Amino acid sequence: MTRPEPGAAETSARVAALGWRPVLAPALLLEPRPVPLPPAQALLLTSRAAARALAGRIPNLPVLAVGEATAAEARRAGSTTLYVATGDAQALATLATSVLDPAGGPILLAVGRGYALDLAEILRGRGFRVRRRVVYDAHPARHLPEEALLALRNGKIGSALFFSPRSAEVTLSLMRDAGLAAAATSVEALALSARVAMTLRGLPWRAIRVASDLNQNALLALLGPAGQTGEPPPS
Repeated sequence: MTRPEPGAAETSARVAALGWRPVLAPALLLEPRPVPLPPAQALLLTSRAAARALAGRIPNLPVLAVGEATAAEARRAGSTTLYVATGDAQALATLATSVLDPAGGPILLAVGRGYALDLAEILRGRGFRVRRRVVYDAHPARHLPEEALLALRNGKIGSALFFSPRSAEVTLSLMRDAGLAAAATSVEALALSARVAMTLRGLPWRAIRVASDLNQNALLALLGPAGQTGEPPPS
């Protein structure tokens, strides 16, 4: 399980409910940043982490969110007016174009450091003024947890779940640093998107499989219930 906390705990419970034994190895450590939020006509959220970072101080604006999970997190953070895009940043840009007016004022893009630069450029290309604010930092983990190291060394990991290109990139680096690149040959890498899968090609995985849709349910569907494939437990 390479997903950062607190999302890792939720996914871990889902994996355990399927009958597998999850091994936690969060690739990133998320830290909210209490930056001032400027006036805008709408707030755009590309991730649950961004919505979570605004808990208790989400502005009273229409919110455009990528996916139902991000929308649910925005509701918990205090949003009442929501539009949901199904898909990726491109889908969010399409939604913004359909419901917002470039002449209606700037839009606020709340992101993690280094994220959604492409989305900001797409929106600017469509005539919007974008105020991009970094509301959380995503620090790479310094090493793999001991349980994950032992499981990889002993060939006990059957599948690994990857939710983002950056978490995939960090995990690959940590495995190489630990001298465990060859351990990937016994592991099936399950990727949330084609972009994640591209990042994963840096190690010799037994297989790389891509979810049919950009959500956790589709990713877990690749894993399936324990006992159907005869594979060892995933991480």
